[in-house]
Amino acid sequence: MASVLLAVFVNGKICKDPNMISVDDFFFPGHTCDQLPRLNTLGISLVRIDYAPYGLNPPHTHPRATEVLVVVEGTLYVGFVTSNPADPNVKNKIFTKTLYPGDVFVFPEGLIHFQFNVGKTNAVVFAGLSSQNTGVITIANAVFRSDQPINLDVLTKAFQVDANIIKYLQAQFWWNID
Repeated sequence: MASVLLAVFVNGKICKDPNMISVDDFFFPGHTCDQLPRLNTLGISLVRIDYAPYGLNPPHTHPRATEVLVVVEGTLYVGFVTSNPADPNVKNKIFTKTLYPGDVFVFPEGLIHFQFNVGKTNAVVFAGLSSQNTGVITIANAVFRSDQPINLDVLTKAFQVDANIIKYLQAQFWWNID
């Protein structure tokens, strides 16, 4: 009779045999979230982000996660914007702060947020997210870099600007932050 290898798959990954787990399965010196397989199924994500001087993590949102940012080195200007207040007479509100080593900042789930290194030196942060499947939508990419451009009339009306400005923005290089 042939032997059968049984494996448990969770979120597309093979789980390690519980009898073979050691402390080293939970220790990750100098690695990023893609290299942290043991976070699979724990409902969290973790990432290290390195910023060059004046580096930017552009406005984006995580539709399925709150983000907690911890500054290890450098100086970051960070913020998030509220969205669509119930009262139509109230504008969206921006919350910003300049962060220094040891500071912690929380970006609520689903709200557009950003981080900008305002220092002349590199900055390093760790970001913990409350989901293993956070999702990310980079605002400029979504609006101005779709493979079939959004109709010019739609964008000129939505942004209340001249069509030439929209064409200019659509011609720019918009990077992914994934």
